[in-house]
Amino acid sequence: MWQTNARALVARWGALDVVRRDAVGTVLLAPVVFAPVTAPLGAQFGDLAERPAGLPGALVTAALWFPLVVRRRFPAVCLALVAGAFAVHELAGYPQTCASMGLYVALYSMGAHSRRTDRARRVTGVAAATAFYALFALGLHGRGSPQRVPDFAIIYTALVGCWAMGTVVRARQDGEAERRRIGVEAATARERARIARELHDVVTHHVTAMVVQADAAQFLLADAPERVEAGLGAISDSGRHALTDLQHLLGVLKASGGTSGDPLSDGAASGGAASGGPRTGSSAAVSDPAPTVGEVSDLVEQTRTAGQPVELTERGEVPPAASAVRLAAYRVVQEALTNALKHAPGHRTRVEVHYGRHEVEVEVTTGAAPVAAGVRGPRPLGRGGGHGLIGLRERVGVFGGELSAGKLPDGGFGVRARIPTGTGPTGTAPTGPTESAAPTGGPE
Repeated sequence: MWQTNARALVARWGALDVVRRDAVGTVLLAPVVFAPVTAPLGAQFGDLAERPAGLPGALVTAALWFPLVVRRRFPAVCLALVAGAFAVHELAGYPQTCASMGLYVALYSMGAHSRRTDRARRVTGVAAATAFYALFALGLHGRGSPQRVPDFAIIYTALVGCWAMGTVVRARQDGEAERRRIGVEAATARERARIARELHDVVTHHVTAMVVQADAAQFLLADAPERVEAGLGAISDSGRHALTDLQHLLGVLKASGGTSGDPLSDGAASGGAASGGPRTGSSAAVSDPAPTVGEVSDLVEQTRTAGQPVELTERGEVPPAASAVRLAAYRVVQEALTNALKHAPGHRTRVEVHYGRHEVEVEVTTGAAPVAAGVRGPRPLGRGGGHGLIGLRERVGVFGGELSAGKLPDGGFGVRARIPTGTGPTGTAPTGPTESAAPTGGPE
């Protein structure tokens, strides 16, 4: 019961603004600092002969402490009031009081909570404070203070030390705030890159196939109009595959972001059901696993439907690798086939997947010349930026694998990847990017 009350009290205290919290602390400590028993603990610089305080002395003594109510909201005002009261208190020779410790608190607050200003204003402020202290020391000397120049210099150093402690704390707080800001910006950049990578992986392959099929349909209208219907059906199938994969990605992003009730994904879910897609809505996206190397044959078949001659060779047994490893292998094949469709339509492409005991090797090569020379076909889709291959290297590199891509001796192009499965002698499975948390890639 008391723990609940304590937590409620802490919550209420945290809800107060700084002025109210400082007011509470100042008022609660007032009986202590004004008590005669604590008076010897107070600061006394002039060592002048004391005189009775009376009402003026009581007001000056109060001004030594109560301005601390605004020490964090208006630190400069607080310091000016307390320093002025302290000077009057010392020069008048009022009795020593612990409330004079408010000067140290005000100096610390000035260093820790003052607003940032330019260098000129800071220098001006320090010069003004130093001049005020010099006048204060001359006043004490004129009233017969036994203190000498070295004594006043030591006192000045102590006062500067209080202010410096506040500036050190302020610098640490500013540094921590800057680190948090940089951390938030880095997390935001990683999230944006992750979404860009997943959109590239999910959409580029299908959209490329649709563009190639549409370009091919233009030639078929003149040369083989009876095949146009099949080409349009292939475009429709590619579009449905793209919608299905987008539904899956939206569902995973919703699950990772902790949001619900997104009308876009709900609408996509109903569309996916109508189109016969295997995944519908966010729940299916979360429960249905991502594509794996076991579905490479389907990916090859889709590419063949787009008009690209592709041969698939698979060797070995599929190892019990982590799903992220299988996804990485799938993405390598997908990216390589997408590049073949974009930059070498009609060129023979070979896909070889070798399942070893401790690694999966993927190699995709594209020939230098079209299979049917002299036959018009879809034109290349232009040069990409290579960001897709960069993203693949990052994805494969997470598992300690390697990816190489470049021209072949015969003028073609090849992509080769080696991905450890993590089932070696150590028996540890690798942890890497999944469909919902992949490193940045971006479109090719």
